[in-house]
Amino acid sequence: MPVSKLEEKDIKKTVYIAIGSNRGSKRENLHKSLEYLMKIEKTDVISISPFYDTEPYGYKEQPQFLNGVAKIKTTLLPLMLLKELKRIEKKMGRENGERWRQRIIDLDILFYNCIIFNNKDLVIPHPDLHNRSFVLKPMNDLNPDFKHPVFKKTVRQLLEELHGKI
Repeated sequence: MPVSKLEEKDIKKTVYIAIGSNRGSKRENLHKSLEYLMKIEKTDVISISPFYDTEPYGYKEQPQFLNGVAKIKTTLLPLMLLKELKRIEKKMGRENGERWRQRIIDLDILFYNCIIFNNKDLVIPHPDLHNRSFVLKPMNDLNPDFKHPVFKKTVRQLLEELHGKI
């Protein structure tokens, strides 16, 4: 019986992870989270976008964020990778709180290869990334031609559409 591409344990998948911080030393927080990402077993950090100062999203009454995107290769399946990202957030002192509030670090899976994945704990592609220039801009720096598997548009096209709406 053939094994799906997602289940092949020794084949590394390309994953894009949003990283952001708006508490403490934001740049230091992003670098520390990248150090932890590099230590995840069976995972390699391939490239990192520039970091951008951005306005808060959702709840506006808080400090600006510093955001970027990391491109990684991993053999971990989506839920195992999510577990590792949550472990990093907790290790860095992130507390579970209200949505869109201040945080030391925020790590979100944007894309995992070209899959569409949806369960109670994780949705891939990230369900709101097409509305977030703080995600699309650094993602565009890494791979402007990456095609969103749901919208069938490139990251560049999504960013252009978003800027047209602003």
